[in-house]
Amino acid sequence: MASDPFDDVLNLEDQYYDQGYQQGYDDGYQAGKIEGRSVGLKTGYEKFLEAGRMQGKAIVWANRISNLRAAAAENSAELKSQPQDASAAATDRRPLPALPGNPRLEKNVTSLYALVEPGTLSTENNDEAVNDFDDRVKRAQGKLKIVERSVGEDREKDAPQSPRQGRNEI
Repeated sequence: MASDPFDDVLNLEDQYYDQGYQQGYDDGYQAGKIEGRSVGLKTGYEKFLEAGRMQGKAIVWANRISNLRAAAAENSAELKSQPQDASAAATDRRPLPALPGNPRLEKNVTSLYALVEPGTLSTENNDEAVNDFDDRVKRAQGKLKIVERSVGEDREKDAPQSPRQGRNEI
């Protein structure tokens, strides 16, 4: 049997479909890599921002607890013996009110700081490191709630305000 000279013409639709599919797949693969990287950077930033916020609160609470404050005062006495510049001396510093020396509060603040200490958080991009980071942040959030309740701080005041729910009015 002789091949039909119109076979190539009749198969043009399939050829163009396959060619378009392959081009779309290649473009989508490249765009997916770019979008995945930007989403990953955004997610990583948000996670470390939350860890930093909790670390900052832990440092402030540790400095407000009288027993932990005494240990920090010994370290700062060594730093004060070193010369300071004029701008640091000109600042007006007011101490934060002290928190009661509760052993449970001290333990919770210390463990909160240990969970979110930047030097111990892994920045590797593998499943084990990400799961460990997420687990530590989740445990730190639990400790944060415990410390906030025992100190009497309201977490809702510190949370960013969400946009008003309801209709948009012009």
